[in-house]
Amino acid sequence: MNAVPPTRKSRLLYAGPDRAPARAQMRAVGFTEEDLDRPIIAVAHSWTETMPCNHTHRMLAEEVKKGVRAAGGTPMEINTVAVSDVVTMGTEGMRTSLVSRDLIADSLELVARGHMFDAMVTIVGCDKTIPAAAMAHARLDIPGLILYSGAMAPGRFNGEDVTLAEVFEAVGAHAAGRISDTDLTRLERRACPGAGACGGQYTANTMAMAMEFLGLSPLGSAGPPAADTRRREWAVRAGRLAVEAWASGRTPSTLLSHAAFRNAIVAGAATAGSTNLVLHLLAIAREAQVPLDLTDFDTYSARTPVITDLKPFGRRTAVDLDRAGGTALVARRLVEAGLVDGSTPTVTGRTLGEEAEGAEEDPGQNVVAEVARPLSPNGALLVLRGSLAPEGAVVKATSHVRPVHTGPARVFDCEEDAMAALQSGAICPGDVVVIRYEGPRGGPGMREMLGVTAAIVGRGLGESVALVTDGRFSGATRGLMVGHLAPEAAVGGPIAHVRDGDVIALDLPGRAIRLDVTEEELAARAADWRAPEPRYRHGVMAKYRSLVGSAAHGAVTAVHVVDHENSEAREEGGDREDTRAREGITARENGTDRADDKEGTHAY
Repeated sequence: MNAVPPTRKSRLLYAGPDRAPARAQMRAVGFTEEDLDRPIIAVAHSWTETMPCNHTHRMLAEEVKKGVRAAGGTPMEINTVAVSDVVTMGTEGMRTSLVSRDLIADSLELVARGHMFDAMVTIVGCDKTIPAAAMAHARLDIPGLILYSGAMAPGRFNGEDVTLAEVFEAVGAHAAGRISDTDLTRLERRACPGAGACGGQYTANTMAMAMEFLGLSPLGSAGPPAADTRRREWAVRAGRLAVEAWASGRTPSTLLSHAAFRNAIVAGAATAGSTNLVLHLLAIAREAQVPLDLTDFDTYSARTPVITDLKPFGRRTAVDLDRAGGTALVARRLVEAGLVDGSTPTVTGRTLGEEAEGAEEDPGQNVVAEVARPLSPNGALLVLRGSLAPEGAVVKATSHVRPVHTGPARVFDCEEDAMAALQSGAICPGDVVVIRYEGPRGGPGMREMLGVTAAIVGRGLGESVALVTDGRFSGATRGLMVGHLAPEAAVGGPIAHVRDGDVIALDLPGRAIRLDVTEEELAARAADWRAPEPRYRHGVMAKYRSLVGSAAHGAVTAVHVVDHENSEAREEGGDREDTRAREGITARENGTDRADDKEGTHAY
């Protein structure tokens, strides 16, 4: 890694006689002249009382600041928003979740640019805070790192470890009369014993692991649970490391290569991680100007075995993985098998392979298998294409998921209608539930469907009913559930033209998703189709709808920028606005292609 001499952007704010007003303001909140003469390190987080995921962030921020000061820097604490996927699931509020990802990235970028921090530590917890932090770090390209605040310990119910996924599935079981009111209440009270993110290999833990394999987080830092005392130790180390990264010139652009993204994909596939990994890595790669597309996920997943026995694919929780040896053990297995590139650099200054060598495996552990004896021969992240999803769709297909399904469509224009039909017993074995107008633009916000998918499993239909949607799924979803269909219904994609009773065929080995309707019939339906009225006409949701792109490209908000000097159109993610964006007209609606602004990268 070629380090560059450190720069002091913060001196533009605080050095010299003309900056006396700025220094005067900072004195008012306790900073001294000596403080302002040191490198200024942002300590960002999303503390909130709306969820347990981020509830330790204030405490961790204090520990990070101790590390920054000990290493010779001056910390400045900043904060941003967060939306709970779990609390909002199945409601109108869930439409805000994916919107928050880009808003968090924008807000971190905005404050960091405005206050000219020299480096930044971002503490993350709930699902969208993690990719949002990576997007912001990639845009800013200042030294620093991302620190996960840890998973929740599992609850105990009827002698078994349980997480929130079991509560969601219990709702379906309760509606079907399979469990009592008393048992549902007992489970509700015991599933979440304390602070932290949901405890399986769901979205938060999948993305936290991805940050380590990308090199943006120290390997092993995601492992200790939220309530573990090692969390404080990692926070102090993170503060020290941020100053060291600044002094060494280790910026995200020195870490984020295609090989690093390949490593993150393989880690997600090897642990049967969340399908949200696809959406978020595409978005992060775009900000880093690294070429990445849907095909990469299918290619790397197909050659990667599943080696961890983690919920929802398996039986164990994030706490069990930590005890077994953590992400470092997973990395060591994958490096030794040649499945990931151990030469990629990390924020510590050491390579991924060098960090993985220090993994400590718990003797007799049964969470992380040997690559030669995997739990499943192939990774779980598959990309399907066909007449129902020409641009692609994503499914998590572990060995427990049936590989083919053909059945009649049961079509719903929103999640609530599908849930009502399911809970009333109107969905039958063999059906393919179609939920549309829930994509990035159609929602807007691309809601997760955990309530519906868990209810399908809870009602005992998981082995006989499939679901397809232009929305997305929670990392806790299991079963034959296909999401991210693109183009989405709101822009006239094929899913908009499906009718009740149409036959849909899913062929996972053939990577196919087909609508058994002739091209002529589909064209006739498309000619009669009219886009529904937007759900929001002003505010953040309307703004998001006017800017967001396809799920096949990460569902990023981006605007079209014209480079007048070179007379070439180019696109940047969210920090400039032209007339077309202000009018809410997308490149897709005008029939134009989008172009990336870096030669040799994909046009997204």
